[in-house]
Amino acid sequence: MIMGLAQVIDGLSIKLANAIRWLALAMVVVTLAIVVLRYAFEIGAIPLQESVMYMHGLLFLLGIPYGINKNSHVRVDILYSNLSPKRQAMIDLSGHVIFLLPIAIFILVTSWPYTLASWRVFEGSAEVGGVPGVFLLKTLIPITAVLMALQTFAEIIKQTAKIRA
Repeated sequence: MIMGLAQVIDGLSIKLANAIRWLALAMVVVTLAIVVLRYAFEIGAIPLQESVMYMHGLLFLLGIPYGINKNSHVRVDILYSNLSPKRQAMIDLSGHVIFLLPIAIFILVTSWPYTLASWRVFEGSAEVGGVPGVFLLKTLIPITAVLMALQTFAEIIKQTAKIRA
């Protein structure tokens, strides 16, 4: 049953990544439009410029759980690759419990007041004519922390299963 929970969390991370991956292409297209508008037509497009920032935030913050799921984070791989799968699982489990889960909790706890303050005033862009939803962008921070914690929990389940096998 607990492995089923890990699979559900993995599925959520994968579906989210599949939904947001197209933002990379959208960022390229919008950036091209910004450049063409600016240099060919001398038109500034602040909402378009800020939309690239929003897409960037969505892509990277919501992509973190997928990176955890695919084990694509940075690692110093001097000894790790030569270890048995059980020892690798022990190292991964330790890293998730000692580092990743506490970091996710820390991000959630510290970003919560920051996000709430932004929501209280419905914080908007500092630029005239900018995107009025900065508070929505800031909401991605605690959402990412929760998704990181969930994915970390799934990884803890999977690594524990590897060690027990």
